[in-house]
Amino acid sequence: MYVREKPNKSGSTSVQIIRKERGRSKVVKTVGCATEWREIEQLKKLGQQQIIEISRQASLFPSHSDKVVEDFVASLDNSSIQTIGPELVFGSIFNHIGFNRIKSDLFRHLVISRLAFPLSKLKTIDYIHRYQGVLLDIDAVYRFLDKLNGEYKAEVEQIAYNHTLKLLGGQISVVFYDMTTLHFEAIDEDDLRRTGFSKIGKHQKPQILIGLLVGPGGYAIGYDIFEGNTYEGHTLIPFLENMRQKFGLDKPVVVADAALLSNKNIEDLQKQGYAYILGARIKNEESKIKQHILSQKFVDGQTISIKKQGATRLVVSYCCKRAKKDAYNRQRGLTRLEKKIKTGRLTKSNINNRGYNKYLKLTGDVSIVIDYNKYHADQQWDGLKGYITNTRISDRQVLENYGCLWHVERAFRMSKADLQIRPIYHRLKERIQAHICIAFVAYCIYKELERVLYEHNSVLSVKKAAELTQNMYQITYTLPKSKHSKTKLLKMDEKQQELYNIIQNNYQVSQR
Repeated sequence: MYVREKPNKSGSTSVQIIRKERGRSKVVKTVGCATEWREIEQLKKLGQQQIIEISRQASLFPSHSDKVVEDFVASLDNSSIQTIGPELVFGSIFNHIGFNRIKSDLFRHLVISRLAFPLSKLKTIDYIHRYQGVLLDIDAVYRFLDKLNGEYKAEVEQIAYNHTLKLLGGQISVVFYDMTTLHFEAIDEDDLRRTGFSKIGKHQKPQILIGLLVGPGGYAIGYDIFEGNTYEGHTLIPFLENMRQKFGLDKPVVVADAALLSNKNIEDLQKQGYAYILGARIKNEESKIKQHILSQKFVDGQTISIKKQGATRLVVSYCCKRAKKDAYNRQRGLTRLEKKIKTGRLTKSNINNRGYNKYLKLTGDVSIVIDYNKYHADQQWDGLKGYITNTRISDRQVLENYGCLWHVERAFRMSKADLQIRPIYHRLKERIQAHICIAFVAYCIYKELERVLYEHNSVLSVKKAAELTQNMYQITYTLPKSKHSKTKLLKMDEKQQELYNIIQNNYQVSQR
């Protein structure tokens, strides 16, 4: 094939791609028409590029004849084309982290499917069969789930820990701990699913608690599952000791939010030799400390440090941006309460210290009103945030370390939103534990994909990258003469190719 210029009667020039067939010239494609020589030269260059592309596409076929192409297409069926993107991307990362040490195809299929199409186990089996041509038996899947946690959880956490340790240069000096609740739509309780305090207000639903420990950057270390009625403050020390013994951690600095703050936890952390940074409830401090805090004339970014018992100190910071947010949230909470009072939807049971219900009070025997004095008194705390620590690092470093706690909070958001860890369709304890284990592995892979995209300055978000894998296809065909079967990736769009190149450059690409 070659590019030809053809003069037109109008004075313009057509640029065409020509192919010789049986001694005759045949127009394959007209690239375009132009009058200026610069435009003609650009069209000729475009024509050369299109010749390369046409030749590349034609190389799939043993002949250029239309009949051969038609026969080839007619020989294809649904099983000839498979969705290969999830395996190419997530499967490659699965192997790179080391999860392929767990010799179970079922485990691999369930994890990668959780990343590509997070569905129920029944729908996951249907997806794997429909798009990957792999037939799984649902009873075999359930039997596998029954033993997954007992056989593989320890190895899964060890693999995740080793990967995180490698990313952090062989040392983990700071860890971040948080908990979340996952509720069930069922109403029946059992030994694991129990009703308790729900962070999203689902107090009547049975739930479980998940504790997660991550290193800097949000890279996973380990997790544990607790009964739904467990007080999260009681989980911190047992969890840390379990992780320390399991991985040989050298008692890193522990960062956790105010929900884990209690005198017992502080006492136990110090007794066990842990350094810590915990979110403080400065409004609950003794009067002398509160008066000292409120007597300060804070400016944006200012911190003060107040010595407490032993080596413990309270660090208080002020942020103008946080002050605006506090004021906005308080006003929004007040507006909601006012609307509920007008509609008569509030009862005595609503008078508690949960959220902005603290502004409610009972007058007489039946009237519920808003305590506006209490509401306005809270204004003086806008923008102030406290931290309890026994470390010797500077106040600024305390804030910076605590500020990284959002990584573990984001881990829960990613698991709930992108990986759809809820709803959980299981009721047996072993299967619930297996479901969480699969989600934990999926999160580790998700984080690694996010890391490598950032490292390559890609504009792709990890969520967008996951979507791109869903229509990356592979074709399997048989050569008519040799009868040899071959596979070939179908042409990708620009963003898919970018993603594929990143994976190819960083990992040994998996094609199973």
